[in-house]
Amino acid sequence: MNRRIKLMFPQELIKEPVLFTMAKECDIIPNIRRARIAEDAGEMILELIGEESNLDKGIRMLEEKGVDVEMAEGDVIE
Repeated sequence: MNRRIKLMFPQELIKEPVLFTMAKECDIIPNIRRARIAEDAGEMILELIGEESNLDKGIRMLEEKGVDVEMAEGDVIE
């Protein structure tokens, strides 16, 4: 199953490997479509590939870490 999501990272998480950790612990393949990182925040559009239960678990993990997660369409960050 695939899901396209938009992530918004607060400043304190920009340098943390939250995406890598989520992918490894939840057995998810992330495909980064677009990203924009600044000193005070970061945004990313990505496609997650994996079992539905793993995708749910991974998204919950990101949210618990403080990442804002939204469902997304397309590849462009506005």
